[in-house]
Amino acid sequence: MRNFRKSALLAAAAVLVAGGAAVAGVVTSEPSASPSFNGPVYAVVYRGDTVYVGGNFTSAIVNGRGVARHRLAAFDARTGALLDWRPSADANVRALAVDGDVVYAAGDFDLVNGEARDAVAGIGATSGLLTSMRHSVTGQPNALAAGNGRLYLGGRISAVDGVPRTNLAAFTLGTGALDPWAPSADDAVNALAVTSDRVYLGGRFHRTNNVSSTIRLSAVHPATGVLDPSFVPKPVSQVFALAADDAGVYAALGGQGGRAVAYTKGGATRWTRVFDGDAQAIAVLDGITYVGGHFDKACTTGNNGARGVCTDGSVPRGKLAAVDAQGNLLEWAPQANGVAGTRQIATSSALGSISAVGDFTTVNATPRKRYVAFTGVTPREEGGPANGPVASYNFDTTIADGTFDDGSGHGHLLRAVMRDGGKIVLTPHGAGQGLSFPPACTAETCPKLVLQAADTQDLNPADKPFRYGATVRSGTSATGQNVLQKGYAGAGGQYKLQVDGASGRPSCVLTGKDGGASYVARSRAAIAGDEWHTVECRRTGPTLAILVDDAIQATTAVPEGLSIVTAQPFSIGGKGVGRNNDQFHGSLDDVWIHIG
Repeated sequence: MRNFRKSALLAAAAVLVAGGAAVAGVVTSEPSASPSFNGPVYAVVYRGDTVYVGGNFTSAIVNGRGVARHRLAAFDARTGALLDWRPSADANVRALAVDGDVVYAAGDFDLVNGEARDAVAGIGATSGLLTSMRHSVTGQPNALAAGNGRLYLGGRISAVDGVPRTNLAAFTLGTGALDPWAPSADDAVNALAVTSDRVYLGGRFHRTNNVSSTIRLSAVHPATGVLDPSFVPKPVSQVFALAADDAGVYAALGGQGGRAVAYTKGGATRWTRVFDGDAQAIAVLDGITYVGGHFDKACTTGNNGARGVCTDGSVPRGKLAAVDAQGNLLEWAPQANGVAGTRQIATSSALGSISAVGDFTTVNATPRKRYVAFTGVTPREEGGPANGPVASYNFDTTIADGTFDDGSGHGHLLRAVMRDGGKIVLTPHGAGQGLSFPPACTAETCPKLVLQAADTQDLNPADKPFRYGATVRSGTSATGQNVLQKGYAGAGGQYKLQVDGASGRPSCVLTGKDGGASYVARSRAAIAGDEWHTVECRRTGPTLAILVDDAIQATTAVPEGLSIVTAQPFSIGGKGVGRNNDQFHGSLDDVWIHIG
């Protein structure tokens, strides 16, 4: 039949990275498992494998049950499991930041954990206990950012500890003391973004440090607060959120309809995307800019009119959208509901995930009350992997001796094991042939056919990146049909590809060598019927993705150190020929494994 097909992750919207060696993709639009909340969530931040949120909720909702969490909560970013981190605030938490093992919160509160903490507090990231940091803030904080040895605070602020401050302040991270850094803005500061050489300020103001050309977006020195006069972007409306990277700064704007704008470090506009409602959140991950707000549509041009209506056409983008590095609107469209919509977005490059918070209650028609996470950024190598597969089978060779050749050249021959009338049946496919397995059977004893390769370390991925897949015609579906498998959950771990249920939805499953949880990525698309489909499982670092016909269907987070080292043989078509062998009932071609 066909030779081993080159690996290609044609995820919707991919962006070439400088040098042309890799392509970064958007996260999946399928929400990951996560808790919900019974009130608005205003702030979200990552710290390693943990997500912290703050808002005006009093409980997290887990499996339909309310669990007390008073305006602060944390959960496992990989699994969505609520953690036993439960500091409490007596009023809104509007902003969060992390530095080392401390989570900083700012908002409208007077008490945290029952102790006096006026509008700003430091909280142990694992203990939930308060640090000694204690101040009195006159006004309302809106934004926090940590960097350069300081915790920066923005909002509508007139003093800290009685010391005058004009909407901006900072604290020394090492001691928690009020820092001398004190630039001024003549109106509210809504957003901060910190780099090694600048602190970007965004908001409603028209003057920074009393300089009139610094309208709504400016940059100051991170240690002295001195205005950077070379950065004069002048956005057309209020700035609600900021993000920054080596290319420049990204702003989410309100106004007549909303805008997401990317600026160079010199303040020149790189690109603009227009929406029919305010853009209130913005973040960047792997060259993709994610935008949130209370918009429902993205305009196809930069033109809009009364009430933000797109005048030259639009496409649906419910509260969330994605833009590539050139400013092109991507097809990523999870479709959240609500009026206020998305209030903040955070990203984790280590996990390849983003989190969005706000007032929505459903995302992609899935219940996700006020918090949603998306995972699955998966780099693609141009031209396929540098080295070939460790095993590859196209079933075109002769089978007189009961074996199928390994087209990878590694010599992992497949031997047919048959019982109860099972037999090898070849079926035409393309210019060659595929292999058909016994049809579904309800009798006491059913025909069984499994192909097995002897155990070898070559087929154990350990903790390396790896991918595997097959071209599948699923035929009649039944629960738990194994397309391919190596190992068992309790014996060195396993990886497998299976097809489940009458709808024929394929899924990828990984279990580590130490047992424990199995991680499943189940396709949204079904493959039942008489047509051939390519199905691929791909594990890259902390993400397991399933692709059907070269499109990502679902992802799930997996432990980065998950390792599979099993002494079990590699099997195709079932896990064995015992009574409950999870027999596959369709046809297969081009089965392959690639490790590294």
